[in-house]
Amino acid sequence: MAHRLISGLVLSGLLAVPVAAQPPEGYLDIQVAKVKMGKRAEFDAINKRFAEINRKNNGDRWLAYENWYGGGNTVYFVSSRPNYAGVAEALKAFQGALTKALGPAGASKILNDWDTTVDSEEMQLRRRRWDLSAGAPANAESYNRIVGQARFLRIAVVRVRPGRLLQFEAQLKQTRAAQERVNEGFPVFVSQSVAGQPAGVFYITTLLKSLEDLDKVKPIQEVLGPDYASYQAASAENTAATDILICRFLPELSNAPEEIAAVDRKFWRPAPTPPAAPKALGAK
Repeated sequence: MAHRLISGLVLSGLLAVPVAAQPPEGYLDIQVAKVKMGKRAEFDAINKRFAEINRKNNGDRWLAYENWYGGGNTVYFVSSRPNYAGVAEALKAFQGALTKALGPAGASKILNDWDTTVDSEEMQLRRRRWDLSAGAPANAESYNRIVGQARFLRIAVVRVRPGRLLQFEAQLKQTRAAQERVNEGFPVFVSQSVAGQPAGVFYITTLLKSLEDLDKVKPIQEVLGPDYASYQAASAENTAATDILICRFLPELSNAPEEIAAVDRKFWRPAPTPPAAPKALGAK
Protein backbone atom coordinates (compact mmCIF):
# COMPACT_ATOMS: atom_id res chain seq x y z
CA MET A 1 0.00 0.00 0.00
CA ALA A 2 1.38 3.39 -0.97
CA HIS A 3 1.76 5.39 2.22
CA ARG A 4 0.53 8.98 2.08
CA LEU A 5 1.83 10.85 5.07
CA ILE A 6 1.02 14.10 3.34
CA SER A 7 -2.05 14.80 5.22
CA GLY A 8 -4.10 17.75 5.88
CA LEU A 9 -7.03 20.84 12.04
CA VAL A 10 -8.26 22.16 11.51
CA LEU A 11 -10.24 21.80 11.83
CA SER A 12 -9.34 22.49 10.45
CA GLY A 13 -7.94 25.46 8.97
CA LEU A 14 -4.57 24.24 9.85
CA LEU A 15 -1.40 24.44 7.82
CA ALA A 16 0.74 27.27 6.72
CA VAL A 17 1.61 28.51 3.27
CA PRO A 18 4.26 30.97 2.15
CA VAL A 19 3.56 34.45 3.47
CA ALA A 20 0.93 36.13 1.31
CA ALA A 21 -1.70 38.83 1.54
CA GLN A 22 -4.50 36.44 2.49
CA PRO A 23 -4.83 33.27 4.55
CA PRO A 24 -4.39 30.06 2.53
CA GLU A 25 -7.21 28.91 0.28
CA GLY A 26 -7.60 25.40 -1.05
CA TYR A 27 -7.80 22.12 0.81
CA LEU A 28 -6.73 20.24 3.91
CA ASP A 29 -5.24 16.83 3.15
CA ILE A 30 -5.64 14.58 6.19
CA GLN A 31 -4.52 11.12 7.12
CA VAL A 32 -6.19 9.53 10.14
CA ALA A 33 -4.25 6.65 11.70
CA LYS A 34 -5.66 4.34 14.36
CA VAL A 35 -2.63 2.91 16.14
CA LYS A 36 -2.57 -0.71 17.27
CA MET A 37 -2.58 -1.40 20.99
CA GLY A 38 0.98 -1.90 22.17
CA LYS A 39 2.47 -0.34 19.01
CA ARG A 40 2.45 3.34 19.93
CA ALA A 41 6.17 3.60 20.72
CA GLU A 42 7.08 1.98 17.41
CA PHE A 43 4.56 4.14 15.55
CA ASP A 44 6.01 7.31 17.09
CA ALA A 45 9.57 6.29 16.30
CA ILE A 46 8.78 5.70 12.63
CA ASN A 47 6.92 8.99 12.29
CA LYS A 48 9.76 10.90 13.94
CA ARG A 49 11.98 9.38 11.27
CA PHE A 50 9.57 10.47 8.54
CA ALA A 51 9.63 14.02 9.86
CA GLU A 52 13.42 14.15 10.05
CA ILE A 53 13.90 12.70 6.56
CA ASN A 54 11.41 15.07 4.95
CA ARG A 55 12.88 18.08 6.76
CA LYS A 56 16.41 17.26 5.59
CA ASN A 57 15.47 16.31 2.01
CA ASN A 58 12.93 18.98 1.00
CA GLY A 59 10.00 16.61 1.31
CA ASP A 60 6.44 17.23 2.45
CA ARG A 61 5.28 19.36 5.40
CA TRP A 62 2.59 18.50 7.94
CA LEU A 63 1.32 18.95 11.48
CA ALA A 64 0.41 15.98 13.66
CA TYR A 65 -2.14 15.91 16.46
CA GLU A 66 -3.95 13.25 18.48
CA ASN A 67 -7.25 12.86 20.25
CA TRP A 68 -7.07 13.94 23.89
CA TYR A 69 -10.79 13.45 24.39
CA GLY A 70 -12.19 11.23 21.66
CA GLY A 71 -11.25 7.87 20.19
CA GLY A 72 -8.04 6.69 21.82
CA ASN A 73 -4.77 6.14 19.94
CA THR A 74 -5.99 8.14 16.95
CA VAL A 75 -3.40 10.38 15.27
CA TYR A 76 -4.01 12.90 12.48
CA PHE A 77 -1.51 14.29 9.97
CA VAL A 78 -2.67 17.48 8.23
CA SER A 79 -1.24 19.47 5.34
CA SER A 80 -2.43 22.41 3.27
CA ARG A 81 -2.92 21.88 -0.48
CA PRO A 82 -3.70 24.67 -2.96
CA ASN A 83 -5.50 22.28 -5.33
CA TYR A 84 -5.67 18.63 -6.40
CA ALA A 85 -2.39 18.96 -8.29
CA GLY A 86 -0.79 19.96 -4.99
CA VAL A 87 -1.81 16.59 -3.51
CA ALA A 88 0.08 14.73 -6.23
CA GLU A 89 3.12 17.00 -5.89
CA ALA A 90 3.26 16.46 -2.12
CA LEU A 91 3.08 12.68 -2.49
CA LYS A 92 5.95 12.83 -4.97
CA ALA A 93 7.98 15.00 -2.58
CA PHE A 94 7.36 12.64 0.34
CA GLN A 95 8.31 9.54 -1.60
CA GLY A 96 11.29 11.30 -3.15
CA ALA A 97 12.63 12.30 0.27
CA LEU A 98 12.38 8.71 1.56
CA THR A 99 14.07 7.28 -1.52
CA LYS A 100 16.87 9.84 -1.37
CA ALA A 101 17.55 9.11 2.30
CA LEU A 102 17.01 5.34 2.41
CA GLY A 103 17.12 4.06 -1.16
CA PRO A 104 14.21 2.25 -2.85
CA ALA A 105 14.47 -0.86 -0.66
CA GLY A 106 14.81 1.14 2.56
CA ALA A 107 11.87 3.38 1.64
CA SER A 108 9.70 0.35 0.95
CA LYS A 109 10.71 -1.26 4.25
CA ILE A 110 9.96 1.76 6.45
CA LEU A 111 6.54 2.15 4.81
CA ASN A 112 5.78 -1.52 5.43
CA ASP A 113 6.98 -1.14 9.02
CA TRP A 114 4.57 1.79 9.45
CA ASP A 115 1.68 -0.35 8.19
CA THR A 116 2.34 -2.96 10.89
CA THR A 117 1.78 -0.35 13.63
CA VAL A 118 -1.77 0.68 12.65
CA ASP A 119 -5.15 -1.02 12.67
CA SER A 120 -6.45 1.27 9.95
CA GLU A 121 -5.85 4.52 8.10
CA GLU A 122 -8.24 6.88 6.37
CA MET A 123 -7.51 9.63 3.87
CA GLN A 124 -9.73 12.72 3.88
CA LEU A 125 -9.76 15.85 1.79
CA ARG A 126 -11.54 18.91 3.21
CA ARG A 127 -12.21 22.26 1.60
CA ARG A 128 -11.52 25.38 3.62
CA ARG A 129 -14.69 27.42 4.16
CA TRP A 130 -13.48 30.92 4.98
CA ASP A 131 -16.95 32.19 4.10
CA LEU A 132 -18.32 30.30 7.12
CA SER A 133 -15.40 30.88 9.50
CA ALA A 134 -15.58 33.50 12.27
CA GLY A 135 -12.76 35.87 13.19
CA ALA A 136 -10.41 34.50 10.54
CA PRO A 137 -7.09 36.39 10.31
CA ALA A 138 -6.69 38.94 7.54
CA ASN A 139 -3.34 37.68 6.25
CA ALA A 140 -1.08 34.65 6.21
CA GLU A 141 1.35 36.09 8.78
CA SER A 142 -1.42 36.37 11.38
CA TYR A 143 -2.72 32.95 10.46
CA ASN A 144 0.71 31.33 10.88
CA ARG A 145 1.09 33.00 14.28
CA ILE A 146 -2.25 31.58 15.48
CA VAL A 147 -1.31 28.08 14.37
CA GLY A 148 2.26 28.35 15.64
CA GLN A 149 1.11 29.36 19.13
CA ALA A 150 -1.59 26.66 19.34
CA ARG A 151 -1.15 23.58 21.49
CA PHE A 152 -4.68 22.17 21.52
CA LEU A 153 -7.69 22.03 19.20
CA ARG A 154 -11.38 21.87 19.97
CA ILE A 155 -13.18 20.35 16.99
CA ALA A 156 -16.92 20.02 16.46
CA VAL A 157 -17.63 17.40 13.79
CA VAL A 158 -21.09 18.19 12.42
CA ARG A 159 -23.06 15.85 10.17
CA VAL A 160 -25.64 17.75 8.16
CA ARG A 161 -28.93 16.11 7.23
CA PRO A 162 -29.45 15.31 3.52
CA GLY A 163 -31.04 18.23 1.70
CA ARG A 164 -30.24 20.75 4.48
CA LEU A 165 -26.78 21.87 3.37
CA LEU A 166 -27.76 25.40 2.31
CA GLN A 167 -29.81 25.92 5.45
CA PHE A 168 -26.89 24.83 7.65
CA GLU A 169 -24.49 27.17 5.86
CA ALA A 170 -26.94 30.04 6.32
CA GLN A 171 -27.16 29.18 10.03
CA LEU A 172 -23.38 29.47 10.42
CA LYS A 173 -23.28 32.76 8.55
CA GLN A 174 -26.01 34.20 10.79
CA THR A 175 -24.02 33.40 13.95
CA ARG A 176 -20.65 34.59 12.63
CA ALA A 177 -20.94 38.22 13.74
CA ALA A 178 -22.02 37.24 17.26
CA GLN A 179 -19.12 34.80 17.57
CA GLU A 180 -16.63 37.46 16.50
CA ARG A 181 -18.05 39.94 19.01
CA VAL A 182 -18.41 37.69 22.07
CA ASN A 183 -15.41 35.41 21.51
CA GLU A 184 -12.98 37.98 20.18
CA GLY A 185 -9.48 36.54 19.92
CA PHE A 186 -10.73 32.98 19.40
CA PRO A 187 -11.24 32.52 15.66
CA VAL A 188 -13.36 29.61 14.49
CA PHE A 189 -12.16 27.78 11.36
CA VAL A 190 -14.60 25.80 9.23
CA SER A 191 -13.83 23.13 6.64
CA GLN A 192 -16.04 20.72 4.71
CA SER A 193 -15.36 17.17 3.59
CA VAL A 194 -15.07 16.74 -0.18
CA ALA A 195 -13.50 13.25 -0.37
CA GLY A 196 -13.17 10.27 1.94
CA GLN A 197 -16.40 11.10 3.82
CA PRO A 198 -19.92 12.27 2.98
CA ALA A 199 -20.01 15.84 1.66
CA GLY A 200 -22.27 16.94 4.51
CA VAL A 201 -19.59 16.60 7.20
CA PHE A 202 -18.25 19.90 8.57
CA TYR A 203 -15.36 20.55 10.94
CA ILE A 204 -15.59 23.61 13.18
CA THR A 205 -12.27 24.16 14.93
CA THR A 206 -10.94 26.50 17.58
CA LEU A 207 -7.18 26.59 18.13
CA LEU A 208 -6.10 26.96 21.76
CA LYS A 209 -2.85 28.00 23.42
CA SER A 210 -3.79 25.92 26.47
CA LEU A 211 -6.70 23.91 27.82
CA GLU A 212 -7.43 26.85 30.11
CA ASP A 213 -8.51 28.78 27.02
CA LEU A 214 -11.65 26.64 26.97
CA ASP A 215 -12.73 28.38 30.18
CA LYS A 216 -12.56 31.71 28.34
CA VAL A 217 -14.50 30.71 25.21
CA LYS A 218 -18.18 31.50 25.74
CA PRO A 219 -20.63 28.70 24.82
CA ILE A 220 -23.09 29.22 22.00
CA GLN A 221 -25.91 29.89 24.49
CA GLU A 222 -24.09 32.98 25.77
CA VAL A 223 -22.93 34.01 22.31
CA LEU A 224 -26.48 34.13 20.93
CA GLY A 225 -28.45 35.10 24.04
CA PRO A 226 -32.18 35.37 23.23
CA ASP A 227 -31.55 34.06 19.68
CA TYR A 228 -30.33 30.72 21.00
CA ALA A 229 -33.78 29.11 21.03
CA SER A 230 -34.26 29.69 17.29
CA TYR A 231 -30.69 28.52 16.65
CA GLN A 232 -31.39 25.31 18.56
CA ALA A 233 -34.56 24.68 16.57
CA ALA A 234 -32.69 25.21 13.31
CA SER A 235 -29.94 22.83 14.42
CA ALA A 236 -32.51 20.11 15.10
CA GLU A 237 -33.74 20.47 11.52
CA ASN A 238 -30.37 20.86 9.82
CA THR A 239 -27.99 18.50 11.62
CA ALA A 240 -28.05 14.78 12.36
CA ALA A 241 -25.26 14.62 14.95
CA THR A 242 -22.37 16.60 16.43
CA ASP A 243 -19.25 15.09 18.00
CA ILE A 244 -16.85 17.18 20.10
CA LEU A 245 -13.15 16.33 20.11
CA ILE A 246 -10.32 17.89 22.08
CA CYS A 247 -6.94 17.20 20.52
CA ARG A 248 -3.34 18.14 21.18
CA PHE A 249 -0.53 18.85 18.73
CA LEU A 250 2.40 16.44 18.49
CA PRO A 251 5.43 18.51 17.43
CA GLU A 252 7.78 15.53 17.58
CA LEU A 253 5.72 13.78 14.86
CA SER A 254 5.29 16.96 12.79
CA ASN A 255 7.35 18.49 10.02
CA ALA A 256 5.87 21.94 10.41
CA PRO A 257 6.29 24.48 7.59
CA GLU A 258 9.01 27.00 8.40
CA GLU A 259 6.46 29.84 8.72
CA ILE A 260 4.82 27.98 11.60
CA ALA A 261 7.99 26.57 13.18
CA ALA A 262 9.50 30.08 13.33
CA VAL A 263 6.72 31.21 15.68
CA ASP A 264 7.99 28.88 18.42
CA ARG A 265 10.99 26.93 17.25
CA LYS A 266 11.58 25.32 20.64
CA PHE A 267 8.13 23.71 20.47
CA TRP A 268 7.94 22.80 16.77
CA ARG A 269 11.55 21.65 16.42
CA PRO A 270 12.05 19.65 19.63
CA ALA A 271 15.56 18.36 20.26
CA PRO A 272 15.88 14.59 19.79
CA THR A 273 15.99 12.49 22.93
CA PRO A 274 19.64 11.63 23.64
CA PRO A 275 20.48 7.91 23.67
CA ALA A 276 20.80 6.25 27.04
CA ALA A 277 24.35 6.20 28.36
CA PRO A 278 25.95 2.74 28.23
CA LYS A 279 26.31 0.99 31.56
CA ALA A 280 29.76 0.80 33.07
CA LEU A 281 31.46 -2.57 32.87
CA GLY A 282 30.38 -4.72 35.77
CA ALA A 283 27.38 -2.48 36.64
CA LYS A 284 24.13 -4.22 37.51
